[in-house]
This record gives sequence, C-alpha cells and structure tokens, in this order.
Amino acid sequence: MVGLPARLNDQLAELRHRFRPLLDALSAWGLWVLIGALFVWAALDERQLFVVGIVVGSIYALGALGLTLIYGILKFGNFAHGDTMMLGAYVAYFVLTGRIVGERTDTNTGLGLDRLPAATDRLGDLTFGYAFLLAVAAAVIVIALVSVGLDRVIYRPLRRRGSSIVIFAIASLGVALATRSVILFVWGPDSRVYVSGIHRARHLPFDIVLKTDQIFVLIVAVALTAAMYLLLFRTKLGKAMRATADNPALARVAGINTEQTIVWTWIIGGALVAVAGVLLALQANLTPNLGFFLLLPLFAAAILGGLGNPVGALLGAMVVGVAQETSVEFLSPGYKASVAFFILVVILLLRPHGLFGGRTR
Repeated sequence: MVGLPARLNDQLAELRHRFRPLLDALSAWGLWVLIGALFVWAALDERQLFVVGIVVGSIYALGALGLTLIYGILKFGNFAHGDTMMLGAYVAYFVLTGRIVGERTDTNTGLGLDRLPAATDRLGDLTFGYAFLLAVAAAVIVIALVSVGLDRVIYRPLRRRGSSIVIFAIASLGVALATRSVILFVWGPDSRVYVSGIHRARHLPFDIVLKTDQIFVLIVAVALTAAMYLLLFRTKLGKAMRATADNPALARVAGINTEQTIVWTWIIGGALVAVAGVLLALQANLTPNLGFFLLLPLFAAAILGGLGNPVGALLGAMVVGVAQETSVEFLSPGYKASVAFFILVVILLLRPHGLFGGRTR
C-alpha cells in the first residue's frame, strides 16, 4: 500500500506521455478553430474594427519579430523591447522636427529635416513627405547601433560569466527603465505627433474607413515580414542565425562566428523595432509610457505564433491586434491590455510551443 502512490504516479506519467501527441493535436486544432471563428465573426460583423486590428497587428508583428529573434539567439525575454520601440519613434521625431524639451517649453534645435526644401510636402495621399522617410532611416541606424552598444556593455559580459536567464531578464528590465528615463528627460511627458492637423480618411468598400497612412503601415509591415522570412531561410546569415539558435556550441565547431551572428541579430532586431515604433507613433500619439504597455501584446504575439517563426509572429500579432480592437464591443477600451494577457495565459496553458511549434524555454 505504501508504494501505491508512486506506482500510480508512474502510470499517470506514462499515460500523459502516450497521449501527449493527441493532446497537442487537439489543442492545436482547438486554437485554430478559435482563431478562425474570431476572424470570421470580426470580418462579418465588425469589419471596421477587424481592419483596424489587422493594421495594429501588423505593427505588433514587427516588434514580435525582433523579440523572437533575440529570444531565439540569446534565450531571454527582452523586457526593454517596448521601450526601445518608443526610443526609435522619438529619435525619428527629433530627426524630423529637431525638437527637445527646453527649460520650460519645447526648444527647436534647428536640426530637423522639415527645414529642407519641400521636405514636408505630402507624398500622394500620405500625410508626410520625404523628410519622414529619411527620419525613419536615421532612427533605424541609431537604434541598431544602440542595440549593439547595449549588448557590448551589458549583455555580452553577462554571457561570458554564464549568467542565468533571470539575470538577463533583470538587466533588460533595467535597460527599459533607463530608456524610458532618457525619453522623459529629453522629450518630456507630453504627447507628440509627427504631423499635426486633421487628416481625412478614405472610404473603402464594405463601409471601411482608413487613412492612407494605415494602408502604408500595413504594406510596410507585411513586406518587412516577408523580407525577414527570406533572410532567415534563404541566406547564409539566416542559416547561421538558426544554427546559433539551435546549438551555439555546435555552430562554433562548424565554423560559425557566433559573436558576429549575435551582433547581426541585434542590428536586425534594432532595425525592426525602430520601424515598428515609428509606424505605431504614426498611428497614435507619441507618449513615453507607450512602450511599457506594448510588452504584453508583443510577448503574446511572439509566443502565440511560436518563437523563432517569422510567419508565426505575423499571424500571432494579427490575432492579438484583431482581438484587442474587437474587444471594445464588449469591454471598455482601457481593458485592451487584459485581452493580450488573456491570450498569453491561454496559449501558455494549452500550447506553450505556439501554433507553429516554436520554443518557449
């Protein structure tokens, strides 16, 4: 009788191991059915919110891509990801307008690209001119360099010491707080916009109303996701990144320069996060705390799609975006973040390796 509990536990463990493939398949099919039901219902009954959710999800996708890249190579959740997005957005704002916080009010340093000839003339139906595109390119370069610099100063010494994932997470949390403080110090707590004024929207078929900027955001996000897929699965650098993610020691034995691969990971991740931050700020006002509220949707999207899968990150981000936007039919808009949290909890309980079989540990 004394050994009965032990034998019972062994039998239960054997049953779980035997039926695990079936349970995984059922959980995967269940999630796919739920996602399909969500998309069909939203597309039929809440078309406007559905399309807006797709646009927002496309922005989340870029952030989730950078998050999953860093996790895949360095094996830690980068809690500074959202604040780095906002830093990229503010860098683009400074390059575009040259404005920082002065002693009491805004100070124009005179360095903004909007002073160039015809720099703010609209490109077609878009609300911005070529100066905005140059500002985005500058933000990409700056955030990529900042990301590599942070790795050299903070994360690489931790790797060499063999620090645990908890230490990396705490370090990234410190980077997030420091980044937010820099934003507050340089640009202040007030909301900011790239282009002021009221911008007319376009009336599309099926009673959908969108700004041309939103269409631009969607096209850019999908194009960058496709480019990331080609980079990861069709280039030598992508193969090196995937080999380093799977087994760093074996990759080094095979002649792959893993440190150089890590540098490229931070460069690409920084570039993606900078573009995501600018596109998000193009949709909403720039606020320093917005990066903190982005963490839940980004992690939910990355884990739902399967860490390490760019197509999964795109789909996961779309699900989170649509779920958040359509939730306003039942919940107060202030509870949008709770929707992302609910999705994160459900996916961790039912299918922690994501829809496409990524790794979460």
